[in-house]
Amino acid sequence: MIEERRSIILSNNKSIMVIKPSSNLPLVPAESGLVAYFEKIKSFPVLSEDEEKALIIDFTKNHNLQAAHNLVLSHLRLAAKIALTYRRYGLPLADIISEANIGLMQAVKKFDLSKKVRLSTYAIWWIKAAINDFILRSWSLVKIGTVAAQKKLFYNLNRIKARLGIYENKELEPTLVKQIANELVVEEQDVIEMNRRLSGDSSLNVSIGDDEDCERQDMLVDTRQNIEAGLANRQEASYKHKILMACLNEMPEREAYIIKNRMLTDSPQTLDDIGTKYNISRERVRQIEKKAFEHLSTLFKSRFDVQN
Repeated sequence: MIEERRSIILSNNKSIMVIKPSSNLPLVPAESGLVAYFEKIKSFPVLSEDEEKALIIDFTKNHNLQAAHNLVLSHLRLAAKIALTYRRYGLPLADIISEANIGLMQAVKKFDLSKKVRLSTYAIWWIKAAINDFILRSWSLVKIGTVAAQKKLFYNLNRIKARLGIYENKELEPTLVKQIANELVVEEQDVIEMNRRLSGDSSLNVSIGDDEDCERQDMLVDTRQNIEAGLANRQEASYKHKILMACLNEMPEREAYIIKNRMLTDSPQTLDDIGTKYNISRERVRQIEKKAFEHLSTLFKSRFDVQN
């Protein structure tokens, strides 16, 4: 790539030289081309603290995108180095590096000199966050939850198992589950479930036994309610609701009101509220409620039996 140079004047009137690339960021190639990519990003010089500060000021105050571009280029090696530590998760390294670069660009965008640290120190956290989110989105066939406890398990369970000398993908003994749960401060059931996920997460298209025409997905049972049963249940619920409303219409107004506002609502009124409405005691409301429920049950049963 042909490069040209330009000068940035610092606040102390010193002139420094920074690279101004004549093209966009180098593309992250497929796995086979990563060696060339690593060699390419090595050609971008590491900035001194003064050079870095000058570019940050140029970007934040003057909105100079070229300055931001130079900051990203000078830290591509850092992003690649961090990405390499995530190779064990079985995802394409090229994709992990691309996510690391996205995190780096976010760090450049958010950084300001008031943080009193170098950009590289700040960028590490953005790069790792971008990679972690990508792995959690992509690693499992069935999405792993993103709550803090599950993240902690996902990134530490295999490490702890290796430390304990457990290298086989099998169920953990209760004593080990308890030990790991205590160490990571998570529930024992979460440890069991995550261990199963990490040990058995495989394609649904894997053949079962010697029968190449039978795949794992063919043996899975659909536990959802079938369409016919669902429709029948909805029709029955609608039918019972109509009978219930007809029964309430036959009941005395006060009894119907108490049933509706004590039993058929998500926010039931208190006995005191209803007592105030009808100028009766709390105990009297309770007695009417009991009588009303018995009355409603009798009406409902008689109507339901007649129509069926």
